[in-house]
Amino acid sequence: MPTPHYGQPRYRAIAHELRQRIEDGEIPPGTLLPAESALTSEFRVSRGTIRQSIAALRDAGLVATEHGRGTYAVAFTPTAGQAQTEEREVAADAALAILFKIDVGATLIEREVIVRRSGRAQEVVRTYRLPDGTP
Repeated sequence: MPTPHYGQPRYRAIAHELRQRIEDGEIPPGTLLPAESALTSEFRVSRGTIRQSIAALRDAGLVATEHGRGTYAVAFTPTAGQAQTEEREVAADAALAILFKIDVGATLIEREVIVRRSGRAQEVVRTYRLPDGTP
């Protein structure tokens, strides 16, 4: 299954997809991730891209790799990181207005997730969506 990458490196899009699978419980803690060869086929990318994705997940504390065993999901615990999520209404700037095909200043819902480790922000992810009921 190819991943859309809309301006971000492919390895990040793949890491995001795998992260979702881990957080949604599709890949529970202790379970091995699919083999690199299976992931290269699924995402239609090189082995190096898959390795970069796994390295990003390892850096985020979501997976661990053991020689001879492979890469497996680990529990997402406060020591690995804590996520804080907020949603708020924001006015669309010019770039968002073009993407959503709405007027500049129209209302969007911004979701911000801040992942902290040891009290420091390690990752900030902002996503936008149209308010419910918007055509």
